[in-house]
Amino acid sequence: MSRPAMLTVDDDPAVSRAVARDLRRKYGEQFQIVRASSGDEGLAALREIKLRGGRVAVLLADYRMPQMSGIEFLEQAMDLFPNARRALLTAYADTDAAIQAINVVDVDHYLLKPWDPPEEKLYPVVDALVEAWKAAPDREVSEIKVVGHRLSAPSWKLRDFLAANLVPYRWFTVDDPEGQRLLDAAGVGREAVPLIVTADGRPLAAPSKAELAAAVGLSTEASQDFYDLVIVGGGPAGLGAAVYGASEGLRTVLLERRATGGQAGQSSRIENYLGFPDGVSGSQLTERARRQAGRLGAEMLTTRDVTAIEARGSARVVRFGDGSEISAHTVILATGVSYRPLQCPGAADLTGRGVYYGSTVTEGAACKDSDVYIVGGANSAGQAAVFFSQYARSVTIVIRGESLERSMSYYLIQQLGAIENVSVRTCTEVVGAHGDGRLESLTLRCSNDGTHDRVEAGYMFVFIGAEPRTDWLGDAVARDSRGFVCTGPDLMLDGKRPSGWDRDRDPYHLETSVPGIFAAGDVRSNSVKRVASAVGEGAMAVTLVHRYLEAQ
Repeated sequence: MSRPAMLTVDDDPAVSRAVARDLRRKYGEQFQIVRASSGDEGLAALREIKLRGGRVAVLLADYRMPQMSGIEFLEQAMDLFPNARRALLTAYADTDAAIQAINVVDVDHYLLKPWDPPEEKLYPVVDALVEAWKAAPDREVSEIKVVGHRLSAPSWKLRDFLAANLVPYRWFTVDDPEGQRLLDAAGVGREAVPLIVTADGRPLAAPSKAELAAAVGLSTEASQDFYDLVIVGGGPAGLGAAVYGASEGLRTVLLERRATGGQAGQSSRIENYLGFPDGVSGSQLTERARRQAGRLGAEMLTTRDVTAIEARGSARVVRFGDGSEISAHTVILATGVSYRPLQCPGAADLTGRGVYYGSTVTEGAACKDSDVYIVGGANSAGQAAVFFSQYARSVTIVIRGESLERSMSYYLIQQLGAIENVSVRTCTEVVGAHGDGRLESLTLRCSNDGTHDRVEAGYMFVFIGAEPRTDWLGDAVARDSRGFVCTGPDLMLDGKRPSGWDRDRDPYHLETSVPGIFAAGDVRSNSVKRVASAVGEGAMAVTLVHRYLEAQ
């Protein structure tokens, strides 16, 4: 933890040096002594300390200064550091005015100039100020700070991005006193939110994901132009491929447009993954895999939106949204799937304001005493229901089918049955979302009799219609009617190799219609939608990459 500051403000250079010297002599080991020659300079120093997450214990300001008096300075300083102890430096002639100022801006003390000897006239006063501050100190905040509106889609997206990338941050709403102080320190108004203040004190108003990623230390630029293996997508399949590719000596880069982990990374608890008898959260599993891949030498880039892929001679070229590109001998597509938007009135307008897609752990505590609805019946929905049941008054799973048995693992069904505040509504779908600025209620329709039911709802999390995000592929590789990438045997229609195939062999099991481009995990047609199988396919794809490279 860094040392808290003592700030002195005096426009007389001799007095300023003297007070700083005397304070440094006794308090220099415990406190950082900061000098300013004017009120404006002092406020600028305080804003920088605030943005860096530091603390201020004591403020000493000269009573008479041009442009801004000591009283005016302390009054504005209180907005930034309300817990700092305050004292005025004043001449004997201004004693009455200084005493009156104690009632105006809650000044704790005043000091007469000169204060020689400091052991008698300065240190006892400062000791008392320090003791009073220690009783209720400012808390140092070294993490990234986020200021935004509680029910705002841009603020939620930014927080969700940080949480998904396991970047620690502290959240303040614009209505929090500390949130307003951060806005003031950054010199921006409420219209600039969401505001990010980096750990080194740099403010960013409404940054893009790429700007945010760079600011918090995530890699966004490739270190090379050519690799042995490019992996598109950072879910379990992509991370599995990165670990095995890097461990076997391939120059490997993983490209992720949002955050590593994919849908599995959002899971609050995965209890059927081999080797974790007590279960493991998706974020823990993701972080371990990410660190393992990095330690083995894989390069990982975030906020890189891949928009096209092509074969260019023996190279496989991946193009980004900004027009740049990187090349490799081989590519593994591991982009997974995303949840389909709920097609009902009100859902789009309330996204980020009570309606969310996938499980967002950032909203866990906010669901306290609320009625939560989970739409979907797969494992991800069940895991989310278990998680939110810890906070919510009630959790209701809404499914169109007659039971959970067809889509959810047995262990999860058993868990949910034992949780008192979790219930399941079968043969039901959401046909309306309502609320003024935030989700307040839902309209549910029973498919058996067509009846409608209006229910109160504070939050709705949607886990339906997992679709592959493969439109960017165009005609580059063969896909099935739902957009999933076809590989291996699925490409062999009537025993014939795919059109344009230029190899004297059949496609390898996970190879696409373009030699050297492979697919693994949920994005692949007819794949098993489980974390373990995705990791296994990622590893298997690397084995086939080696086979492909050896045949070149």
